[in-house]
Parts: sequence; C-alpha cells; structure tokens
Amino acid sequence: MLSFKELCIEDRDNITKYTLNSLCASCDVSFSSLMSWKFMYDTRYAIIEDFLVFRYHDGNNVTYMIPIGNSTDIEHVIDLLIEDAQKEGYPFRMLASESYLAEKMNASQLNRFSLSCDRNYSEYIYKRENLATLKGSKYQSKRNHVNKFNNTYSSWKYKELTPELVSDCLYMEKEWYKANIDKDPKSIEMERQALTFALNHFQDTGALGGVLCVENKIAAFTLGCPINNNTFDVQFEKADTQFEGAYTVINQLFVQHLPEKFDYINREEDLGLEGLRHAKLSYHPIKMLNRCMMTLK
Repeated sequence: MLSFKELCIEDRDNITKYTLNSLCASCDVSFSSLMSWKFMYDTRYAIIEDFLVFRYHDGNNVTYMIPIGNSTDIEHVIDLLIEDAQKEGYPFRMLASESYLAEKMNASQLNRFSLSCDRNYSEYIYKRENLATLKGSKYQSKRNHVNKFNNTYSSWKYKELTPELVSDCLYMEKEWYKANIDKDPKSIEMERQALTFALNHFQDTGALGGVLCVENKIAAFTLGCPINNNTFDVQFEKADTQFEGAYTVINQLFVQHLPEKFDYINREEDLGLEGLRHAKLSYHPIKMLNRCMMTLK
C-alpha cells in the first residue's frame, strides 16, 4: 500500500513546489483551501515517482485527486493508485478537471474510465483584467455599484490583510453568521470553521487578503491563495450588506492589489445555489473549469 501523510502547515513547500508550477487551475489544490478544509476531508498526500497525489474522504467515499507533476508517465502513477484502492478495499475514484486531464492523458488512456461532471461544482475562471477594470458595457451595472458606494461613503479605505486585522474580520464574520445561520446551518457552520482557520493562519499558508473599511468599521473582507503561478483562488468573501455595493467594491479592489503575475482568477463553484450562480455569472467568466469524477469502467 502507498503511504499517505497527514497534511500539515509544515508541508507547504513540499506541496507548492508541485502545485505552483503545474497547469492545474482547480481551487482544490490551493494550499490555503487544502489546509482550511482538511478537518472535513481528512486530506492526506504522498509523493509518488515525482508526482504529488492527494487522497481525501467524502462521506463514505475515499477519493484521489489526479496526480500533479511534470513527468509524462502519469498513467503508471494512476495504476499505482488503482492498486492502492484495491488493497484498501474501496472502489477507485479520482477527481480531476477536464482541462488538466486533456493536458495529461490521451484518448486511449482515458478510455479506461467513466467520467461524470456535475455543473454545480464547476469553477468560475475570470480574466484578472476584467475584474480589475470592469470595462465595457457588460460591466456597466458593476460600475454603477462602485460609483454609488463611492458617492455614499466618502471615508472608506482599502487595507491589505494583516495579523492585526484578523480579529476585526472574525468579528464581522460573527455578525454575518448570526444573520445567515438559519439559511443553511450545516454548510454555514462548516464554512465558518474553514474561514476561521484560513484567517488565523493566512501567513502560514501563503494566503493574501483585503479589507474594506468605512469609518473604521469593516464593511467587507476577502481572502485567497495562489493555485499556480498565473491563477489565484478567491477562497472567501464576506460583506456587511448594510453597505450597499460592498461586495462589488471589495471584489474589484482585491484583484487590483494582487501581484500582476496572476492573469486569471478562480472564484470557485456555485454549489447549485441560484443566487450564487447569478452573482458569479454576472461577472462574465471566460470559462468554466469542469471537475470530473473518474471511475473504472
């Protein structure tokens, strides 16, 4: 059997030397996301013949993520994962994005597997320039939100997230939590646990954040982490809705302040939630990153 190690903060360099240099653009492999959600998935990893492999639990299922590495012999590593699943006594399941599969495996290799994709878990990919500038007629409504915010709140400030601001962000999240917990208690409780970890450990995971303040009160904050060297994952975004337009403004300002090397922004999936889907589509993604579950035929 293969030896999978519990994922820890100290593993950051071991993980990111593979992920940052890969073509994989899924938010699943941003280090902050991996660490923030490992309480739920018991995420573990192994380095197998110079490929990085994650294994996690999803309910009663055990699933591998597609190996990440620059070698061309990915099929051999997948064979080792299939063998590992058989020895452990569970069906082989592997999660992968369609685009990464197309890059790493040819049609004959893929023919061994059945692939199923769920639109609810497709990730939204945006051109960073579009979100930063909001240029063009299709972004007119977003510019209107920004202008109204600027005209309404003249004393606002944008700040990069620092350790000193974490407690204030957590306080704002507490207020958001109390106002929204009845909508979906289980999901919101789990998200809160992940968000609390992400904020408290943002420097350790390599995450970046932004905070929007109005008269010394936090109106919105956001936090994310690099996926690879040109794609950034926006992991969390919260706003106090009494400040109209705060979501639009924090979205734009955060992207404007990201390092210029990030050409693409991954704003994750919509989980099939109608309001969230509408909001994400309103920013006009340049593509959807479809994630597929692979099983043996």
